[in-house]
Amino acid sequence: MSLKIVVLAKQVPDTRNVGKDAMKADGTINRAALPAIFNPEDLNALEQALRLKDAFPGSTVTLLTMGPGRAAEIIREGLFRGADGGYVLTDRAFAGADTLATSYAIATAIRKIGEYDIILGGRQAIDGDTAQVGPQVAEKLGLPQVTYAEEIVSLDEQARKVVIRRHIDGGVETVEAPLPLVVTVNGSAAPCRPRNAKLVQKYKRALGAQEKAAITKDGAALPYAELYEQRPYLNLVEWTAADVNADLEQCGLNGSPTKVKTVQNIVFQAKESQTLTSSDADVDGLVKELLDKKIIG
Repeated sequence: MSLKIVVLAKQVPDTRNVGKDAMKADGTINRAALPAIFNPEDLNALEQALRLKDAFPGSTVTLLTMGPGRAAEIIREGLFRGADGGYVLTDRAFAGADTLATSYAIATAIRKIGEYDIILGGRQAIDGDTAQVGPQVAEKLGLPQVTYAEEIVSLDEQARKVVIRRHIDGGVETVEAPLPLVVTVNGSAAPCRPRNAKLVQKYKRALGAQEKAAITKDGAALPYAELYEQRPYLNLVEWTAADVNADLEQCGLNGSPTKVKTVQNIVFQAKESQTLTSSDADVDGLVKELLDKKIIG
């Protein structure tokens, strides 16, 4: 049995190293001040996909990401680690999407992909921490879902059922679900394998159309232009809203009921310290101080 596996992945700003320049005056993320990375838990999901590919010869792993043209880096990174291909869902119509509009766009792209047995993605992205997109995609596709997965334990080829160990409050549980389904994977799952040197050499010049346009916009020649005709796999596929037959009223800002009223950037700086004992008086005093300063409450 071979599997058709789709991995949902996102390029995110590295919010693990946020400084005072991380946000603009209008409350939006200053992406120029933060490096763009492969969302960490999506890498955990990719590893689970690659393990299935190893276990079931002939299986394919396809990445799907939504973002600007530079998000093609996510597809390349997946190819370097063993994925077979991918799609960049990119269109100005998708800009400003909340989780509802994002899951709609992703679901339309998955319908265009057509064949899939299992859809994997990280539990959440570090630039939003909502953990909503994966479950919403499952609902829009009418598929069962397993969230907070830590390991795909086994897959029964004949019964088309998968056994998954998932993390829950207070412990873990093992569940069984039918294929096809959507699985979101925790950061506590196995880390993704490193890049494969041979695959890096094979795909290092793979580019999307927008990346090529950025290189040649001032009349510069595209390096190794002949390779893109000789090796079609170096041409990373980009899909627009029209390509996936998306309803523009459900995309981007138009399809996003969530509106952010204000965002405040807070950088903590240690100015003083206190030494407290475990006495009730010290604890009560600390809580009162935190409430008075509106740090809590």
